[in-house]
Amino acid sequence: MNRKTGFFGILAMSILALAGPAFADELSGGDTAWVMTSSALVLLMLPGLALFYAGMVRSKNVLSTTMMSFICMGVIAIQWVVYGYSLAFGGGAHPLIGGLDTLMLSSISPETLSGSIPTYVFIAFQGMFAIITPALISGAVVERMKFSAFTIFIILWATLVYDPLCHWVWGEGGWLLELGALDFAGGTVVHISSGVSALAAILVLGKRRGFLKEQFVPHNLTMTLLGSGLLWFGWFGFNAGSSLAANGTAAMAFLSTNTASAAGLVGWLIIEKIKFGKPSALGAASGCVAGLVAITPGAGFITPAWAIPVGFIAGILCFQGVCLKNKFGYDDSLDVLGVHGIGGTWGAIATGLVATVGTGSLITGDIHQLWVQVIGVLAAATYAFVVTFIIIKVLDAVIGIRASEAEEIEGLDQSQHGEVGYSL
Repeated sequence: MNRKTGFFGILAMSILALAGPAFADELSGGDTAWVMTSSALVLLMLPGLALFYAGMVRSKNVLSTTMMSFICMGVIAIQWVVYGYSLAFGGGAHPLIGGLDTLMLSSISPETLSGSIPTYVFIAFQGMFAIITPALISGAVVERMKFSAFTIFIILWATLVYDPLCHWVWGEGGWLLELGALDFAGGTVVHISSGVSALAAILVLGKRRGFLKEQFVPHNLTMTLLGSGLLWFGWFGFNAGSSLAANGTAAMAFLSTNTASAAGLVGWLIIEKIKFGKPSALGAASGCVAGLVAITPGAGFITPAWAIPVGFIAGILCFQGVCLKNKFGYDDSLDVLGVHGIGGTWGAIATGLVATVGTGSLITGDIHQLWVQVIGVLAAATYAFVVTFIIIKVLDAVIGIRASEAEEIEGLDQSQHGEVGYSL
């Protein structure tokens, strides 16, 4: 802003900033500042996720687990700028994939706007979603997947799964967007995709040595609780930032997010107390994340009052979902399917059940929206599972994806990185 703008110029710009997207394609300083802040909050979720996951593994795998989150911050950030953003949001209005007109962001300048914010800010914000989604999958494959294989996997997965799904739901001409599917901040794109992809990966990868025969005790639940707190904090950017403006929708999404997380925590602890007799710290950490996951697709459509049952039911459903791995014998190490897959599915459907702001739902008499939400869930889950399964099978055949038995016994910190998390 020019230093000579004066009082009335500053006042006018402030009004524009508060007005948000009503002044489309006019730069809003307030909106820009909020979305940049939200982008930073989402990036903070990566160290939060690393701590959340690392505390739940055995001490010999704490660094390797952390590195699986950090490598996403490296390679996916680059992939997004080079071609990922173009595949997700490029022009052409194709129903399945974006165009190639924004490779290397070549057609974008600091003056290019997306609504009321610079397109560079929109790219950065969406890029944080692209980074964290494959990092979520890592929780299912820790303690046995080779780091090199995981690195190649996330590049292929981002290209073949995440970017197309992102275009389906949010990109110009995307078929789920045109159908009317609602996903305010990534319930379908982020959580359902990562949850079912995790299942596909572990079916190929196999179980950890000793799974269901010995106890795998989390080595540092204090770390996990700290990580869940950082995730809760960062999620305000994840959800409220998805309004792409500093407006009332962002405010509602902010409060609904906090309320659902609280309800998820309470719901998980209650069902855990009923089933096992004691509410656990791990349950508290998992419950708040379950509530966050569930409210994500409807954060801008579901009021804070309705966020209470959405989050509470998510805590109960995700707890039961986590218990399924012992019943069916699949080794989802850190419950990615149970929390993100099931929580994301419930959240997408709940949006069709109780959304009342800016859209209809079952409680307003709009059964069509519920049906559309179910279609979105089934389409995203099926596509993500099938493509992920193929990626993992091919990688396993070409380079091998699993650490050897000796490396697994030694611990992946030492075998994959030549380091240890603790020198005691």
